[in-house]
Amino acid sequence: MRAIVFDETLHFDPAYPQPDPAPGDVLIRVRQAGICNTDMELVKGYMGFSGVLGHEFVGETPDGQRVVGEINIVTDPDEPFARCGIPSQSASRVTLGIDRKDGAFADYLTLPTENLHPVPDPVSDEQAVFVEPLAAGLQTLHMTHISPHERVVLIGAGKLGLLTAQVVALTGCELSVVCRHARQAELVTGWGIDAVGEGDLPPNSADIVIDCTGSQGGFAAALELVKPRGVLHLKSTYAGLPEADLTRLVVDEISVEVSRCGPFPAALRLLARGLIHTDALIDARYPLDEGVTAFEHAQRPGVLKVLLAVT
Repeated sequence: MRAIVFDETLHFDPAYPQPDPAPGDVLIRVRQAGICNTDMELVKGYMGFSGVLGHEFVGETPDGQRVVGEINIVTDPDEPFARCGIPSQSASRVTLGIDRKDGAFADYLTLPTENLHPVPDPVSDEQAVFVEPLAAGLQTLHMTHISPHERVVLIGAGKLGLLTAQVVALTGCELSVVCRHARQAELVTGWGIDAVGEGDLPPNSADIVIDCTGSQGGFAAALELVKPRGVLHLKSTYAGLPEADLTRLVVDEISVEVSRCGPFPAALRLLARGLIHTDALIDARYPLDEGVTAFEHAQRPGVLKVLLAVT
């Protein structure tokens, strides 16, 4: 099968071995996939990954059912978090296209049946590619209660940040999104959300700050904005070991909350009801055999989502 493979170099392989489904797994024919920041970090050495990249996808089962798939695969069902139904924290997990499991930038992939979710008819393939990051955005609300009365600021208006902003706006809170580029501000404003520039907000003015930057500077900026006894919610992993003003956290009694993978069924419902906008987040589309060029495009500053048409 065709695949985009990373094994110290990123390249297109026209004859990569097709995966053989294990008992309980389903062979999925990939229709479309999306390149995300994690994919770009993997080619820089993150997780020491080698194999087929990609974890944001929509595909179809052998009987023609369109599906999306959760990316954490439990290998020991008796492990405590697995028994509790929290595969994202299972010590036995492998992760599609990220950790010891070939991913979605290929003609085929395999996933356990329990990881798959049918895609409803109103949701297009291009919308369905966003289910995984949208679910991660929804997990913000699961880990941090956001009231309609609260002042919330989101920084890091990239792919994940723009999805998370739309989710948070549904709570009715007073939300502002810090935008570094005119295009980000235009999108946010078009969704009825307040767009602000860096430095426009006074210090200690937010009950909750959501940091989607994944950078040391973003954490520092978020810390400046949050009120004493407020909440700092982290959405992105960090490259390296960033320094942080932990004394400020203690003195101001600021709570740090985090979230990662989230609920696929809820993400599909929001897309089916037309409550989340994804079309404007797509910057480019490439066929699978031009995947290396697609990666180069995705790495340009300010670029949002780049899709790979597989089928």
